Amino acid sequence: MHYTHPMRLLPLLFLTATLHAQWTLQTSNTTADLRGIHSLGDGVAWASGTNGTVLHTTDNGVHWLLCTVPPGAEKLDFRGIQAFDANTAIVMSSGPGDKSRLYKTTDTCKTWVDVFDDPDDKGFFDSLHRVTSKQMYLLGDPVGGKFSMFFTSDAGSTWYIADDPGLDAAKDAGAFAASNSAFTHLGNTLFFGTGGPLAAVYSTHAKCNSAAASQCAIVWQPTETPIAHGAAAAGVFSLAGRTTTSMSGKMSALLVAVGGTYDKPDDASASAAFSSDGGQNWTLSTTPPHGYRSAVAYDRNTGFWITVGPNGTDIATDDGRN
Repeated sequence: MHYTHPMRLLPLLFLTATLHAQWTLQTSNTTADLRGIHSLGDGVAWASGTNGTVLHTTDNGVHWLLCTVPPGAEKLDFRGIQAFDANTAIVMSSGPGDKSRLYKTTDTCKTWVDVFDDPDDKGFFDSLHRVTSKQMYLLGDPVGGKFSMFFTSDAGSTWYIADDPGLDAAKDAGAFAASNSAFTHLGNTLFFGTGGPLAAVYSTHAKCNSAAASQCAIVWQPTETPIAHGAAAAGVFSLAGRTTTSMSGKMSALLVAVGGTYDKPDDASASAAFSSDGGQNWTLSTTPPHGYRSAVAYDRNTGFWITVGPNGTDIATDDGRN
């Protein structure tokens, strides 16, 4: 789905010195609409947007450098980017058919290689997510009644179709290419959010035919959330999570989902929900963000969650409840 807004003044720097969100406007050196961003820490971050635009910084955004446009990408909309280090990144364009592409650079974007195009003319890339130093997943809108899923195990140079069970999609369902954050993972579990008739979160579990790990397959299971849904512009737009450990040593996964209705940016109802049991059950936030939200992230250093949208930003300090 592409009912999403561009973040025109991205990238921004979030300062967590106080409870209140403070933003410092940075000079991006481009007039492109920017949607994708990936911060690696130690001052390194990458961003992407319209007209084949890719930016990178190595000094926390004091200076953003404009990259060479990948070949043939002058009219592409780069809605997601995932980086490995200061030199290596993969950028994702979203659009119908072969307008959905992946380009990779290993030399700080001096040169680019087109590593993967959507193989289906009805396809549409939504989210690119790096899980390990070598493994990545790519989510696309449903084709033939199933969400499109692709993976790589060599840092994005070679891509394969992930024909996993459980990716069946409801009629008119889709994912959102809003901020490249509809897909996330915690430990060995993968998650992605959807919208349309249902606002669902899909998660993985292992289905094993024997005691041997090599005989285990990834199976997806959707769970409905109370996030706004029922229209093509409504649903779960972004997911983030963290793990918690009880006094007995038991580990659990806590997730926050945000979204709402894109074409009703000031409608705060059903715009955020949280799960304390790894996505099995979801509860609406008691005090929601004050409008539709396209991205959410968790900051381990402060314990803050921050979510952003067209009419502003919100912080939660209680795992998404308020």
